[in-house]
Amino acid sequence: MDHESVSTRAWVLHPDIRTDPDRRDSGPALEEAVALAVALPDLEVIGSDIVPLPKAHAGMLFGKGKIEELKTRFADADIELVLIDGPVSPVQQRNLEKAWGVKLLDRTGLILEIFSDRARTREGVLQVEMAALSYQRTRLVRAWTHLERQRGGLGFVGGPGETQIEADRRAIDEQLVRLRRQLDKVVKTRELHRKARAKVPFPIVALVGYTNAGKSTLFNRLTGAEVMAKDMLFATLDPTMRRVVLPEGPEIILSDTVGFISDLPTELVASFRATLEEVLAADLIVHVRDISHAETDAQARDVENILNSLGIDEDRQMLEIWNKLDLLGPDEQDALRARADRDDGLFCLSALTGEGIDELLAAISGALQGARFAEDLHLGFSDGRKRAWLFEQDVVQSENQTEDGSDISVIWTAQQQAKFRTL
Repeated sequence: MDHESVSTRAWVLHPDIRTDPDRRDSGPALEEAVALAVALPDLEVIGSDIVPLPKAHAGMLFGKGKIEELKTRFADADIELVLIDGPVSPVQQRNLEKAWGVKLLDRTGLILEIFSDRARTREGVLQVEMAALSYQRTRLVRAWTHLERQRGGLGFVGGPGETQIEADRRAIDEQLVRLRRQLDKVVKTRELHRKARAKVPFPIVALVGYTNAGKSTLFNRLTGAEVMAKDMLFATLDPTMRRVVLPEGPEIILSDTVGFISDLPTELVASFRATLEEVLAADLIVHVRDISHAETDAQARDVENILNSLGIDEDRQMLEIWNKLDLLGPDEQDALRARADRDDGLFCLSALTGEGIDELLAAISGALQGARFAEDLHLGFSDGRKRAWLFEQDVVQSENQTEDGSDISVIWTAQQQAKFRTL
């Protein structure tokens, strides 16, 4: 049996609620919701709709006429799963599932499902499980399927492991306590790794940005790493770190992080805090934007809001990258380049074609001039003046005598390195 024949047939709805204070532009919002759905390999998106609503109906979300109209459409298309781009209460979910004879998933549930499918490291898996449990705890009208999971996702969408398990709050709370203990151990291990790095402190440069902005493609171009880089939301969930030697300047650790998204489930913001700690520890933050996207400004605001909520203050060094330049016409490209030329912290590039990469690397080097990094030096017996200067600067970590001089390990800044080379 081929993969297509076992896919779950899904329909995406974006309720455009006129009274919603956080109402988004419905066209791009629906596009993003469909892209979220497509990010799950088990789903085949058959259709999608914007549903204008004067206000949300308490028990059913939609009015009776719209529910009947959609019921007919879903039946005609053999739809098995309806994805609603927004919050759906447990009562609304139960009533709509009954009315339509389908499974239903709201935006939070879908994002959790994607995160579960993508998480690779032990930490990522634990964080997703905790987020899913916190979400499920409020929805005990739904039977809990995750505890007997036999597939990669959370069991919301289908596949084996569909046995329904009745779970009460105490069972979920016990599970949360157990997962929190396991996560604490994993986070402590990360903390040890971070402390070990601090002893050999290469500056950390963290790539952040809205999901699908091209961070992983840029990461791959800068490092040569084969990180999953697809035109797919949430392609990267676990922070990936690689050493990169800058053409002019220090060696750095480059960190690729999970993509941000508007209305990220609060459970996930909390449980992914440890994943985003790499950003907190960064000497430099590189904010990658998809400048070709219709909602690029709104996406940038979402990223800035999440950074603020993490405690990243305005004093933190940050570069802004306008990526995907290759998707724009020549006139738009020229206009953006002219704007970037007037701003030292702004760069236009295409991670796909490589345009602008050299300028970015030079800017990263410049921004890290004050950052300390480790280096091993060999000095001959005739280099007494250089050796004395190193000790005067208090940068020497260790010294070992050799037959022809000494091997010295230092931790210093780029300015000190440059000065040393002139001695």
